[in-house]
Amino acid sequence: MPLPRDLWVTPLAGAVGGYLASLAGWPLPWMVGSLLAVIVVRCLTNRAFSELPGGRKAGQWLVASGIGLHFTSDVLEQVLSHLPVIVMGAFGTLLLSLIGIAILRRAGVDRATAFFASMPGGASEMVNLALRHDAQPARVAAAHSLRLLLVVLLIPALFTWGLPAVSAPTRAPVDWTWLIGLLAAGAVLAMLWGRLKQPNPWMLGPLTACALASASFDLHLGLPQGLGQLGQWLIGCALGCHFDRAFFRSAPGFLARVLAFTLLAMLAAAVLGEVLGWLAGEDHLSLMLGMMPGGITELCLTAEALQLSVALVTALQVLRLFLVMFLAEPLFKLWCKRHT
Repeated sequence: MPLPRDLWVTPLAGAVGGYLASLAGWPLPWMVGSLLAVIVVRCLTNRAFSELPGGRKAGQWLVASGIGLHFTSDVLEQVLSHLPVIVMGAFGTLLLSLIGIAILRRAGVDRATAFFASMPGGASEMVNLALRHDAQPARVAAAHSLRLLLVVLLIPALFTWGLPAVSAPTRAPVDWTWLIGLLAAGAVLAMLWGRLKQPNPWMLGPLTACALASASFDLHLGLPQGLGQLGQWLIGCALGCHFDRAFFRSAPGFLARVLAFTLLAMLAAAVLGEVLGWLAGEDHLSLMLGMMPGGITELCLTAEALQLSVALVTALQVLRLFLVMFLAEPLFKLWCKRHT
């Protein structure tokens, strides 16, 4: 058991990092700043300070609730009208994993490790699949952790500083009667989703509850000031606890190849989003962001900050998540069968 003071090192470091990042005007400051601060503290002290128990779940719960509130009835109609584009984009992001598989296989990485390390799915789900197919779970986990780190650090910065500045969006009204009920419903749905062993329950549960209510009753509500930042801080602190000196020293050649294929996949996603937006006449920036090989939370927060289509980005990411969950193992078995 960690000492009581250890439990406060991570959130305190994250709070300092988030505050400094907000003063510096960084994109998503409370997530990016807290993430970097926790990594720096863990690497400098070489101590595995603990994350707050349940911190990441709580952060996802708050952030996902805010994202779900974007799904008004008008927005949902737009998403449904764009469904063919969303499906094509989700399949396109799935194909980007071929880049990683090719790079890792050329380096001599075994087939199962290369496949599940390259899939754009959740880290825990891919590690579980890797264990079932005699892959190297530590390397699969390291690949997904590094990919998420790169996405959190690079994508918000590139989209924020690479695009013209936008004024802060008008804050949606706050109705605590609705919000308390929706937050509670999201938590219940997340626990049920987790009991069913489904992926990312604390993201998808609150997102579904708030999106359904917002679309059904056309709510046009938002989270109060500070609650979204609290969620970002909790997520950033939790993510930072995956990294220390040992992580960056483990298999540097493998991590360098993961870095290379993640950057190439980002570039390919940007090109695919641009082409798909041109062909379909849709918002190419939202498509580019939605096709990035990253986490739902981080990319949706970026879309919200830049006033892009949060619903479109969310739909692309959620559909991709389910495609990976349902197709990854059958595709791997088919690949193995063709090579035996």
